[in-house]
Amino acid sequence: MPNLKEVKNRITSVMSTQQITKAMKMVAAAKLRKSQDRITQMRPYAQKLNAILRNLSEAQLSGDSDNWYSQVREEKRILIVAVSSDRGLCGSFNTTVMKGVTRLIQEKYEAQSRQGNVVILPIGKKSAEYFGKRKYELVDQYTGLFSSLTFAHASEAGEYIMKVFREGKFDKVELVYNEFKNVATQILRTEQLLPVVSPEPQTGATSSQIDYIYQPSQQEIVEALIPNSLKVQIFKALLDSNAAENGARMTAMDKATENAGELLKELKLSYNRSRQAAITKEILEIVGGAEALKSA
Repeated sequence: MPNLKEVKNRITSVMSTQQITKAMKMVAAAKLRKSQDRITQMRPYAQKLNAILRNLSEAQLSGDSDNWYSQVREEKRILIVAVSSDRGLCGSFNTTVMKGVTRLIQEKYEAQSRQGNVVILPIGKKSAEYFGKRKYELVDQYTGLFSSLTFAHASEAGEYIMKVFREGKFDKVELVYNEFKNVATQILRTEQLLPVVSPEPQTGATSSQIDYIYQPSQQEIVEALIPNSLKVQIFKALLDSNAAENGARMTAMDKATENAGELLKELKLSYNRSRQAAITKEILEIVGGAEALKSA
């Protein structure tokens, strides 16, 4: 039977933990509302931009050697943008991204990885710590974007990605992140950033070609739209990941609070049993002592 003092200390400890997890759940819920509003407002713009780009770019992206954004080269060096969170305590949120990146490397870029030609650009401290420990080459100057998540900061990462691709330092760029669906569900997404391919129509969508009048020219417009589209795609992924992180943390803290409540019930039951056993033992000792006095 456990010691009464030990059980009481555990009850106090679990109650303190429960208060912390409850507070973290409330904070995550408040952040979730804001981040959900941001991604909800961002998606229509990103979808419309992709729709315009789809109509404009089909001719430009098919075999245009002058358009370096769409140049398909031999895949020697690969850059993978891994979007995680800066903090833990959000369930399997970060683990899903790490496993997704690892699976992507094993299934598509195993040969490049063996030669040390897979580089990780982590956005989020957790992915930087994970892949840093596994001796991957990192581009870590964009790790802390979530501390001040703005389009300007996402654009800096986008500018770097386009610069190194154009200079030929990398032949392909992949983006791995969690997409926000609802509070309890996040969907792992892997998207090719560069080289740019013509976006696929969404399921159930009807493709419509619009006869635009181009001024100054179709090629110049497409070359101006593609960089902006890439930056928007990165920013949308960060907003999605941020909302998904808050949803995952809220769910995890809610579950932790429930588990703490269940553990408290068990500990209180154990405490009451131990207390009852101690009282019964004392009564038996008193009765035994009284009987001994009578017989004396």
